[in-house]
Amino acid sequence: MMISRKIYSFLILASILLCINSIGFAQQQEKPNVIFIIVDDYGWMDVGAYGSEFYETPNIDKLAKSGIKFSNAYTASPVCSPTRASIMTGKYPSKTYNTDWFGAPQPWNYQNHWTKNKPLIPAEYSPNMALEEYTLAEAFQDAGYKTFFAGKWHLGETAEHWPEHQGFDINIGGTNRGGPYGGNRYFSPYDNPRMENGPEGEYLPLRLAQETASFIDSHKNDPFLAYLSFYSVHTPLMTTEELELKYLRKRAKLNLTDEFEPEYANKNRTTQAHAVYAGMVEAMDTAVGLVLESLERNNLLENTIIVFFSDNGGLSTAEGSPTSNLPLRAGKGWLYEGGIRVPLIFSWKGQIPEGIENNSPVISMDFYPTLIELAGLNDSFKGNGEIDGFSLSPLLQNQSGAIARDALYWHYPHYGNQGGNPGSVIQEDGWKLIYFYEDNRSELYNLKTDIGERNNLILVETEKADYLKAKLMNWLRNTKAALPKPNIKS
Repeated sequence: MMISRKIYSFLILASILLCINSIGFAQQQEKPNVIFIIVDDYGWMDVGAYGSEFYETPNIDKLAKSGIKFSNAYTASPVCSPTRASIMTGKYPSKTYNTDWFGAPQPWNYQNHWTKNKPLIPAEYSPNMALEEYTLAEAFQDAGYKTFFAGKWHLGETAEHWPEHQGFDINIGGTNRGGPYGGNRYFSPYDNPRMENGPEGEYLPLRLAQETASFIDSHKNDPFLAYLSFYSVHTPLMTTEELELKYLRKRAKLNLTDEFEPEYANKNRTTQAHAVYAGMVEAMDTAVGLVLESLERNNLLENTIIVFFSDNGGLSTAEGSPTSNLPLRAGKGWLYEGGIRVPLIFSWKGQIPEGIENNSPVISMDFYPTLIELAGLNDSFKGNGEIDGFSLSPLLQNQSGAIARDALYWHYPHYGNQGGNPGSVIQEDGWKLIYFYEDNRSELYNLKTDIGERNNLILVETEKADYLKAKLMNWLRNTKAALPKPNIKS
């Protein structure tokens, strides 16, 4: 039977439209997904792939082998909230005035705090990430991504500043709390206003991973950004009886003991031998494995960018001093390397080289422009003012790649709960100068030869010190950084 010319033309047109729609759908599916995993208080040496011999992290180690491990990755702050804000905004905390953990004492309340007899009154800070900031999540949301958050938020004192108002479609557990401080803490019931209680005794890191895996299962056909923000391994130190017993036996088998060096305001742990902390690390690693399994189950590994990071250095000088960051000096709350250098892994199967270690200095503000670029959102990106991060794309694509940044900066004008003092830092080409506000004193280290910051060169490399200090002071002025003030006692 002959087909009329009109019917034939219609069929041709329909075929063309079907092809166009199919191509459009294929292109939509080619948008890479993003899994961003951030661990709380997780130290540079807390990963097997970074050298730990006591903690067991097979899933994170596997992730490191599948991508690029950065050995000189930094947080924007030695405490949590400022770093978390820097990831979301791409800006230095000194610019957004998010310089301390949200809930820390403000200068007008210092007389009622343990800092009241210190030489300085800490600088004022903003206890909320401003809603005016165009967050990383909002950029992905506006580009058509499904956005999901699970875990610790700690970027706003009140509910209007929580994840669902900062670019996330779904918020599981993200509130103003800096730790799992409700209910039975790390075990259900949690009494968290943004997460239903699970069965009694359910362990929080596994619950957060299961929620993330369920989101992936439900959105495997949509481009998505899933931000898994563990409360682990923040205090309180709590793990299962089974895991604690496992590491008590391992500790005894290895004949490990608790060892400390007393030169800090609090004792600094020098051995990784804390059984409860080790159990928390393993549980978190198991949770990471659940998320990776969900990607494999849904055949999404080749179309998913995975980032693994920490919000500050390991807790080694206070609150039980559960971990050691050696060879790095000090830990959380300090401006030495132990407080700001952390593990960072990028993995994207088929797109990023596998099993590579990169020693380029990178920092938490860099995630913002990097993920925007890798996801191909540059053309639709609305911008977020003048961001401070640099795209790491050249480092991810080529081992000899480089970025055009000349220096890194830190500004922490507060007293850390862990013993650290108000200070600012500049690092350039391996030289690191720390300026302390209490006594206007500087320390200078060459990290290329002295990663442990044991040899202060301030009286030897005077020209280098003068140059770096002048550059640091200029940066502080340009960013209008808030400064501590003398505590003039009546």
